[in-house]
Amino acid sequence: MDQDRRDFLKLTGGTFVAAALPLQPESLPLGQKRSTDLTNLSLWEASELVRRKEISPRELTTACLSRIERLNPTLNAFITVMSEQALADATVAEAEIVKGRWRGRLHGIPIGLKDLFDTAGVRTTAASAFFADRIPTEDAEVVRRLKAAGAVVVGKQNMHEFAFGATSAQSHFGAVHNPWNQDYVAGGSSGGSAAAVAAGLCFGALGSDTGGSIRIPAAHCGIVGLKPTYGRVSARGAIPLSWSLDHVGPLARTVLDAAVLLQAIAGYDAQEGTSVDTPVPDYVGGVTRGASSLRVGVAREYFFEALHPEVEAAVTQALSILSRLTASMQDVAVPVSPEVNTTVLMAEAYAFHATRVAQHPEWFQPAVLGRLRQGEAIGAAAYIQQRRELDQARRAAPRLFAQVDLLVAPTLPVLPVLISNAEDDEAAVALFAHNSRPFNTYGLPALTVPCGFAKNGLPIGLQIVG
Repeated sequence: MDQDRRDFLKLTGGTFVAAALPLQPESLPLGQKRSTDLTNLSLWEASELVRRKEISPRELTTACLSRIERLNPTLNAFITVMSEQALADATVAEAEIVKGRWRGRLHGIPIGLKDLFDTAGVRTTAASAFFADRIPTEDAEVVRRLKAAGAVVVGKQNMHEFAFGATSAQSHFGAVHNPWNQDYVAGGSSGGSAAAVAAGLCFGALGSDTGGSIRIPAAHCGIVGLKPTYGRVSARGAIPLSWSLDHVGPLARTVLDAAVLLQAIAGYDAQEGTSVDTPVPDYVGGVTRGASSLRVGVAREYFFEALHPEVEAAVTQALSILSRLTASMQDVAVPVSPEVNTTVLMAEAYAFHATRVAQHPEWFQPAVLGRLRQGEAIGAAAYIQQRRELDQARRAAPRLFAQVDLLVAPTLPVLPVLISNAEDDEAAVALFAHNSRPFNTYGLPALTVPCGFAKNGLPIGLQIVG
């Protein structure tokens, strides 16, 4: 391994070996990373051992369920743990693999789901009092695809109520705690999913991202989070926040693991109005490609505003290393219109919840109700105009890459806040989605990878946009 790659691994803590650098999957140091605790394995490593029949899906599932039992009372990452079903599914997967019917990299691998994806026969709550006992009759499309790939669903993960917040501190089931320091928020709205993956409670998870809800908690918890291109992954069967901005994507410990998950869930869904009918590339194979030909654009204007000094230092160090790993690096301008995202999100969220707001406002978490009230005040003309500008932004998005192949910026300009201050420290929380939401407007794929640590031990993320 050359020195630049070593430097990047050191920067990211050394544990996320596939987090940001191309590598050959078959050359992963599997033997070097084996542990008596199976939950320390990456998804790829666990999958390789299952494929070789060196460990069984039931062993993996039992290890995850044991860890959930031990750590979830503190982290509050899961709302519903599906122990019996998970063990039954693992047993089926094990029998199939023994008979030579290995389906692929997710076969027999324990995975978690943000609790807004419908699961047939298992409650889907969106962390809300309204849906506390809601039991769907059908799986969400992404859940169906995961199961078809042989994944073992271990449970439904806690989140910010109705995905309408960036801390996961406002939930009918209590706040999610950051596994690096339990006094701090895990980020939101997919906070339970990020905390669970970071803490080894599952090998990967699915979340949703409307203004940063995958990338924010992934960065807060020191893992990889991917918001795919708008329409690449079906949102059918997911409780919506904003139809125009919702994206479904994976959270994992490495980019290679995220690619495995995306490979399984991506693709056209004829029953989903926002789904795009385009071929699905080989994401896993793409991770092996080198970075030496890539032209990097640094989005300094807007995205480097109001940076916490420790975030700035970590990102600056990462850029220095990336400049040596890639073909070129230059500053680029990315036009940003925050009011487009805010207006469309608020108006569409209120439209979905209008009846509930009118009938039982007291059932909402206070901060979530406040945001819905803002959406109630948005008129039709304002919404239509901003929705039109969103369409224009997406049409113009390819022009951002006229001179570069990807964009980089800090995932968040600030560090996580204390759970006790999550609703009082409005200035900090308002900045959580500052750097992520523009790419929901554009509909562009955006990834966060670990980028070092603050002095208090909390992770920092680097955002990479395609």
